[in-house]
Amino acid sequence: MILIGRITAAHGIKGEVVIASRTARPEDVAAYGPVSDAEGKRQLVIQNARAASKGVIARLEGIADRNAAEALKGTDIYVPRDRLPPPADGEYYASDLIGLEAFDPAGKRLGRIVDVPNFGAGDLLDIDPGDGGQSFLVVVSEDTIRGVDVASARITVDVPKDAED
Repeated sequence: MILIGRITAAHGIKGEVVIASRTARPEDVAAYGPVSDAEGKRQLVIQNARAASKGVIARLEGIADRNAAEALKGTDIYVPRDRLPPPADGEYYASDLIGLEAFDPAGKRLGRIVDVPNFGAGDLLDIDPGDGGQSFLVVVSEDTIRGVDVASARITVDVPKDAED
């Protein structure tokens, strides 16, 4: 399952929700069919979606009032990977990066990628050094990611000097 967004708020009084999309085009959260929560227990059908400044405003099947919409706040929404297009060259789904061993450009092991959080300003790599040290975050950018080899479970990361401190 691939995370494609999070329901962040209710919108209006008729049951619409605001979704923070993790898709290339925000409104594409509705393009891949029904979505489900992290456990796969609840399936949601996005009937329509439109991009707005605060996220994607969406109507969900069976959600007809603000109370029902508010009950979904904080719900991460997922779709099966096979419904998504393959990533373009040089692009990866965040789930592809979790578990990769991270090395600096000189070949020194930095740790293992344990998460790829996004708090609104872009994706980060959460690297656990695995030696009892504290994990650290690195911004995902062309300046920091030097190479990704999913088949070898390896990523080369140019870590800014203060990131590991």
